[in-house]
Amino acid sequence: MDLQPAAALATALAVGLLLGVEREHDATRKHPAGSRTFPLIALGGAVAAALSPSAVAVGLAGVCALVVVWYWHEVGSAEGDIGATTEVAAVVAYLLGALAWSRPQLAVAAGVLVAVLLAAKRPLHRFATGLVGDRDVADAMTLFVVAFVVLPLLPDRPLGPYGVLNPAKVWGLVLAVTLIGWAGYLAARALGRRWGLLVAGFGGGFVSGSATTAVMGRRWREVGAPALPAALAANISTLAQLVAVTAVASPAVSWRLLPAAAAGAVVLAAEVAWLTRRLPPASGDEAVEEPVNRPMSLRAAIGLALVLVALLVVTRAAADRLGGGGAVLAAGLGGLADAHAAAVAAASLAPAAIPVATAVLACGAALAANTVVKLVLALVAGGPGFAARLAAWLAPVVVVVGVGVAW
Repeated sequence: MDLQPAAALATALAVGLLLGVEREHDATRKHPAGSRTFPLIALGGAVAAALSPSAVAVGLAGVCALVVVWYWHEVGSAEGDIGATTEVAAVVAYLLGALAWSRPQLAVAAGVLVAVLLAAKRPLHRFATGLVGDRDVADAMTLFVVAFVVLPLLPDRPLGPYGVLNPAKVWGLVLAVTLIGWAGYLAARALGRRWGLLVAGFGGGFVSGSATTAVMGRRWREVGAPALPAALAANISTLAQLVAVTAVASPAVSWRLLPAAAAGAVVLAAEVAWLTRRLPPASGDEAVEEPVNRPMSLRAAIGLALVLVALLVVTRAAADRLGGGGAVLAAGLGGLADAHAAAVAAASLAPAAIPVATAVLACGAALAANTVVKLVLALVAGGPGFAARLAAWLAPVVVVVGVGVAW
């Protein structure tokens, strides 16, 4: 006996039941379909698929007509804004039922994703209305257009001096750095206001660790002690982002950097926890400052692309003329401007132009130069007291990361 038809019908029934139970437990309003209607709709889709493609089309038209009647009835009998999520979910349930007849595994996976999306109404609403502002949406939409429209049109071949300028690869790296920064920015905002400056420091570190250090230096003059752990938290973001962006350019380099960066992040986290615990209770209620800048600014992305192109050429030229030591020197100088761009430039040359170990040392040099920049900014913005304290707490981190990179 062939069990495939029975298994397909059971899959359609299970997917419809999953969606129907979720809709019935949504307490925000009374829905026209629930734990019985959805399984029937999905089962109808599977039966239609078993008959013929024409039957699937006729059934889909019938379900759409039924959905329109449901929605029209709700609009006429309810007040306020009426959503159409349940009605659209009913159409999706029918299509998933039809899909289950020929590809049950895919139907189950898609059904679970749909159920999760339906159940995540409140978190998604909070994300859309509370965490993301109008400027964030505008920046994101602009970069999404550039990513999905412009990126496919860029030539994907070596160009320019030394053949290191691959426009598609360069822009892909820029998008990776920007998107990782935006993810950290939103993650920090999602933590809420309870941790005050600490949250702002961590989120701002994904955008610009140097600028965040300067901001915390100014806050040191105003609020004192709470600004120090916030400045240290920015360095956790810097290390995490370094590993992530080098993984896009060279997984081998990122894998070598991971132990050193993880060790440094652990030391920083312990220091931040110690300093935060010693703060007075009232300082935990400090309001969250906006991070230094929006990480998805198109202008910032173009600027990062120009910096990355320059560093790619300079690092490759230094490696060609001076060997691995030249690449390390170029990355160190580049770290004065942007540690991540300098690290990506060095990582992208490994292993074709320089060894992986040399690229790892170059990333360490970029981090060291960037740390010096942060301390100078701390001195200018926060004064000698803030800079001395920050240097003292960063010293163990520098030692741990340096030993890890050298090893």
